[in-house]
Amino acid sequence: MLFYMNLAICFFAAILLTPLVKKLAFKIGATDKPNYRKVHSKIMPRLGGLSIFLSFIIGIAILKPAGEFHLPIVLGSILIILTGILDDIKEISPKLKLAGQVAAAAVVVIYGGLKVEFINLPFGGTIDFGYLSIPLTMIWIIGITNAINLIDGLDGLAAGVSSIALFSIAGMSIVMGNGYVTVMALIVAVSTVGFLFYNFHPAKIFMGDTGALYLGYMIAVLSLLGYKNVTFISLVIPIIILGVPISDTFFAIIRRVVNKQPISAPDKSHLHHCLLRAGFTHRQTVLLIYAMAAVFGLSAFIFSQSTVWGSLIVIFVLLIMIELIVEKIGLVREDYKPLLKFMKGLKPINIRNR
Repeated sequence: MLFYMNLAICFFAAILLTPLVKKLAFKIGATDKPNYRKVHSKIMPRLGGLSIFLSFIIGIAILKPAGEFHLPIVLGSILIILTGILDDIKEISPKLKLAGQVAAAAVVVIYGGLKVEFINLPFGGTIDFGYLSIPLTMIWIIGITNAINLIDGLDGLAAGVSSIALFSIAGMSIVMGNGYVTVMALIVAVSTVGFLFYNFHPAKIFMGDTGALYLGYMIAVLSLLGYKNVTFISLVIPIIILGVPISDTFFAIIRRVVNKQPISAPDKSHLHHCLLRAGFTHRQTVLLIYAMAAVFGLSAFIFSQSTVWGSLIVIFVLLIMIELIVEKIGLVREDYKPLLKFMKGLKPINIRNR
């Protein structure tokens, strides 16, 4: 009971701190001006992620979670928060922002020693990453951090998807008996839900890069803690949990390659943009993506409890589902519909003529 009361403190701390952070954002110029890529039409305060982070600090001060990588995680989160704050105020260059992400990842991976060193393959054998374990782990952390940042395009979208991912990670860690990950994921999740009261459509404040980078960083690190040095099947679990941001980022890269654009080029063809163009309202689009994130979270649990062949079936079904959604809403481009065309070309068997 005491544990849940402490989580409630984190939740209400975020609710109480967010209006104060909103005032601070206007005071220091951490605002988001509308442009052709934005869906809002007035100047909005960002920096909202600071209230999530402060609630997280309150949570770990009260609950005192103890883990092998706790200090590096907290130090890395401070670095990523400082990077986000600088970007929300001054809009720093992509190179400087990336440098902050690399530094935060390095604290956990190089200083803290968190890295995926090997995986056991499902049908026998082992892949030992050796010297590649450090760069591969850092790429995962930086990649997920940016994936959450990329989906932060609608009111409440990144906060809601991140909350679902964090609750999924907490649920999986309970099954795996990892108390530290459970506590840390729940602290961040309830703090994010508290912030969501002000961020859901119509938003009163944006989380900004302060929130998106921080949530991406924490999700990336916590998703690794329970799954390093394990089987290939177990390593896929965090990938499934993060299916929405990972698939959106993956197809953004494919889209830019297909359209011969720089990979870092911004556009208005992300998942939420495509759903809006399909006729869904702002709120409907966000709720639809929440539902997708929940499906991925549930699939991760089913995947973890299945046999090897059952797990492969789950992956196959998810891949087909993703491809159909991608083609239906034009996530790559409007004329990219290979699977839909194939399905349309299949003629039903006429039993009478046999």
